[in-house]
Amino acid sequence: MKYTYKMVQIPPNISVDSRKKKGGEAAYYLQNVVNEHAEDGWEFQRIDQIGVQTTAGCLAGLFGHKASFNTYHVISFRREVNG
Repeated sequence: MKYTYKMVQIPPNISVDSRKKKGGEAAYYLQNVVNEHAEDGWEFQRIDQIGVQTTAGCLAGLFGHKASFNTYHVISFRREVNG
């Protein structure tokens, strides 16, 4: 079987209304994202963290800014390719 893959970046933090807080907000958020893509035929595979280093630009470097490091969260999906 051959597959095509899709990666969807998700925020590292989500905001919830403290008045409606019941627990399980992160799971509910991820469930909605996965189900939304499943409706289009995408099968959930996994969630990964990916670190990205961004170097300072020329002007920022002149003012002493260093490279920054950010961590992103990505959900991987796959779908079978027909043919």
